[in-house]
Amino acid sequence: MLTIQPGEHGSTYGGNPLACAVAMESLKVLEDENLAQNAENMGNIFRTRMNALMEKSQLVSLVRGKGLLNAIVIKPFGNNKTAYDVCLALKENGLLAKQTHGDIIRFAPPLIINEEQMNKACDIIETTILNIK
Repeated sequence: MLTIQPGEHGSTYGGNPLACAVAMESLKVLEDENLAQNAENMGNIFRTRMNALMEKSQLVSLVRGKGLLNAIVIKPFGNNKTAYDVCLALKENGLLAKQTHGDIIRFAPPLIINEEQMNKACDIIETTILNIK
């Protein structure tokens, strides 16, 4: 910081007092509401449920993740269908998810998700996977 002089560098957000105040309040909310611990707990529920699903369906070949950033790997199925087709079916059943790299479905729910909502999402994923053709 001591090498940059006024006028040598510009930033939309850097040093903005309002942005700094908002950032500090955001960090306070993360801490006060134990959102990191919630992410860990809800992520464990998700991975446990998806690992159980993997035992019921050969469509899911791998479950991975940490906290609330998780993914399942989908084996190709049907007539050249991929994870993208599973995402379309999930959307029709009320859950949005992102397909990536052809065979991976990424799940990234909000930090404030609760256990009831996580289980509902897992129910939708399970129903979709078990019934997709």
